[in-house]
Amino acid sequence: MKLYNYWRSTTSVRVRIVLALKGVSYDYVPIALTRGEQAGADYMALNPAKGVPALVLDDGRVLTQSMAIIRYLEATYPEPPVLPADPYLRARVEAASEVIAVDIHPVNNLKILGYLKGTLGHSQDEAVAWMQHWMTEGFTAFQTMIEDDTPFAFGDTLGLADICLVGQMVNARRWGLDLAPFGRLVEIDARARELDAVRQGLPEAQPDAD
Repeated sequence: MKLYNYWRSTTSVRVRIVLALKGVSYDYVPIALTRGEQAGADYMALNPAKGVPALVLDDGRVLTQSMAIIRYLEATYPEPPVLPADPYLRARVEAASEVIAVDIHPVNNLKILGYLKGTLGHSQDEAVAWMQHWMTEGFTAFQTMIEDDTPFAFGDTLGLADICLVGQMVNARRWGLDLAPFGRLVEIDARARELDAVRQGLPEAQPDAD
């Protein structure tokens, strides 16, 4: 397999953690978002949405969108699971995960930041305030939706909600979000970062990190 991704991309963090957790080997192919490589013709042939990550399977088929990739990996490499078998609990885990993947991330990514500043003329401070606002909204909801007395968001082991949280916490710290109201999330993130699979997926562990 080949994983086309960017070291600081939170969506890439999610997929890298799942690949490491499930012991799936792959070739790391960096796509420099800050240099616009995602808009190059060769990469757009893989992912017309001009985003990362994209996973090229051994037979050449291509998967895009981090959550779709993770669900594919969960189906084809079921151990260890990142989603529970119980349908109700699975839906709860997916709902919390999507608060980050669907509510926070799409309005906080690089292309949104570029549009706010480059097209709409907002200042850096205004753009940062925008990102902090939506992270605060999403984290507030997420913290309410998860369990309040388990090592991880929904139990004793790392799951999809925790994996999404780890990636978003990278952005939260990068953009100076006040984490004081989110002590439960800080604790989960710290516990997750003790795991080797999570450490392997973090931005600073990637070959294109700068």
